[in-house]
Amino acid sequence: MIQETLITTVNLQGDTHIAPMGVHVDKDQYLILPFRPSTTLDNLLATETAVINYCDDVRIFAGCLTGRRDWPVLPARQIAGYYLADTLAHTELKLIRIEDDDTRPKLFCQALHTVNHKPFQGFNRAQYSVLEAAILISRLDRLPWEKIQAELDYLRIGLDKTAGDREREAWDWLMAAIEQHRQGAQV
Repeated sequence: MIQETLITTVNLQGDTHIAPMGVHVDKDQYLILPFRPSTTLDNLLATETAVINYCDDVRIFAGCLTGRRDWPVLPARQIAGYYLADTLAHTELKLIRIEDDDTRPKLFCQALHTVNHKPFQGFNRAQYSVLEAAILISRLDRLPWEKIQAELDYLRIGLDKTAGDREREAWDWLMAAIEQHRQGAQV
């Protein structure tokens, strides 16, 4: 199973990096597959630790993809790292094995500590729409524009029916990033 999460890592100087990432989960094993180049990859290889954040605030996903990476964090409990202050739960990880690859190495991790901070209230369709749009944003250079537009048109239906202020704000950030990308591509 792949869970859409936010990964927090730190570099050797202790600077925190936040990145949206699908994590493969199989029982107590976690597989992280960052593309090269990647700050998450560099940090995980340097410190051999990471934190998975289970978060329902889709602004953080959208924000990380649109240059808004300054989200409050708190110190992790078992590793030298941080978790998002607004996460529902987090899992602190230790890197145990690497399968290297020139494009996308496989980083196998083990959970050291998991904490539930607040209850999960459920997702609405707008949150799903923002997450899927964020994934599209991360692939703007790899997907044809027609596919992106068709998917965004479909995702907007759920957004229009169920969005709250957070989801609308996140969607607007993503649409501005798409427009900026399109303008740059036309120059």
